[in-house]
Amino acid sequence: MMCEPNCEKERIEQMIRGTLWSSGYKGVVIGVSGGVDSAVVVSLCTSALGKDHVIGLLLPSLISRTVDITDAQNLCNHLSIQYHLISIQPFLDTYKNLPGFTQDQYLLGNIMARLRMTILYYYANRENLLVCGTSNRSEYMLGYCTKFGDNAADIQPILHLYKTEVYKLASYLGIPETIIKKTPSAGLWTEQSDEDEIGLPYSDIDCALQALEKNGWNASTPAEKIILNLVKQNQHKRMPPVNMLGKY
Repeated sequence: MMCEPNCEKERIEQMIRGTLWSSGYKGVVIGVSGGVDSAVVVSLCTSALGKDHVIGLLLPSLISRTVDITDAQNLCNHLSIQYHLISIQPFLDTYKNLPGFTQDQYLLGNIMARLRMTILYYYANRENLLVCGTSNRSEYMLGYCTKFGDNAADIQPILHLYKTEVYKLASYLGIPETIIKKTPSAGLWTEQSDEDEIGLPYSDIDCALQALEKNGWNASTPAEKIILNLVKQNQHKRMPPVNMLGKY
């Protein structure tokens, strides 16, 4: 659980600094989407490391909302960090040459997430940086992420925070209201909404997760049963690949 926002901010920043210093890398690169999670992470990293040690990558596709790109650019400018705006559309279009290519929004959404992470790691490798992820605890527990896409990173500063806690920290950090109040979306297809796709608002999701964790993962309400099913179904996203024929 999150402590008071000022305490949580300092705790996370110490973790960011400690991870970077022990690794020997120069800084971090972050995918800045215009959403609240990446806004909180890039703000914390800039405060912890200084603006010269943080690079933001804005990686839109043709379906990305203009408001998200604008919010991401404004945030990077406000923080005075270096950033690059790179469309992933040319890379995405090459997948249409695959034999049997299928125009499916879920398949394309997963490709988008993995393309973005590939580009983040290219810049990380080139500039001697760590890739900083932006996943929160709610999405991690539900498996609401793309394996080897948005859940792949060297450091995940807010992975211990529920989505509702991320919003509280965002308000404390002074993240713009245009970012805080927008509908949460992974931006993987037109009009996509996180809460519509999951089937519950984040307030209900977080209440169910906290109740399940407190009660030994025994569901007692319809919402808890839905969430527990997702937690079990997507357990593979929280584990490294395992060869069941051998020992761990």
